Formats: sequence, C-alpha cells, structure tokens
Amino acid sequence: MEKTITIKSTAGLHAELAAKIVQTTSKYDVDIRLVYAHVTIDAKSILGLMSLAVPQGENVKLIALGDKAESAIAEIEKILG
Repeated sequence: MEKTITIKSTAGLHAELAAKIVQTTSKYDVDIRLVYAHVTIDAKSILGLMSLAVPQGENVKLIALGDKAESAIAEIEKILG
C-alpha cells in the first residue's frame, strides 16, 4: 500500500513527530518506508526520519507491506496530517 501525506506541522518532521512515528510503526509487523526527495528510509528508524529534515508543507510517500499496512499508514497519517 502507498499513500502520499503532506506534513502539516509548522516545525516540519521534527524529533517529537519522528518519535511518535517510530512508536507507532514499531507496534506493527509491517515493512514500512518513508520516501522524501528520492530518499527512502525505514520508518521505524528515528535517525532515518530525522535525517530527512522534511519541512512543513512538503509531501512524503509512505509505502507499507504486510497484513496491517493500511492500519499502520492510517495511524501515521493522523500523526503527520
């Protein structure tokens, strides 16, 4: 499953959001990747998420594979959007 999400936080993808994403993705037995500016990272990696430095208003793509992929993406969308 793939979904494009716009970062709504005025601080962009900052440490607190990255931590929430890692906590959320870690609950699922799903391979989930986040793509920004042609860079793909493991969404369960806080360092990977922070390294992207995604600003407010930018789009990221989530790609998830697994039984609960749709649920995982829906939770992450709530965090970012």
